[in-house]
Amino acid sequence: MKRRPLFSFLYTASILSSSAVWAYSMPSGNVEAGKIKSFSCQFCHGQDGVAKKEGYPHINNQNSLYLYNSMKAYQKGERAGAYGEMMKQQLSVLNDQDLADIAIYFSEQP
Repeated sequence: MKRRPLFSFLYTASILSSSAVWAYSMPSGNVEAGKIKSFSCQFCHGQDGVAKKEGYPHINNQNSLYLYNSMKAYQKGERAGAYGEMMKQQLSVLNDQDLADIAIYFSEQP
């Protein structure tokens, strides 16, 4: 049985689109605002995104959209694990603009 090109295209497109389900549209961020808003992040991830505590990830110089999407996923409970509930609680008071500002700030840290 031959595969038809249209079927192959649709199959590939459906796989690619399903992997982007958790991708959120990120507002423009402001580095200076992000520095101020990231105060509570510093206790685990360090002031410049380099974690001072073992077991916490370094978030400096990460892609801003990746950071933003990660924070949105924690907010929505889509990311779980040992620190999932803690992150969800920390991020619960932040809006999309706050997250974008924080993501831009940490993405620009060397």
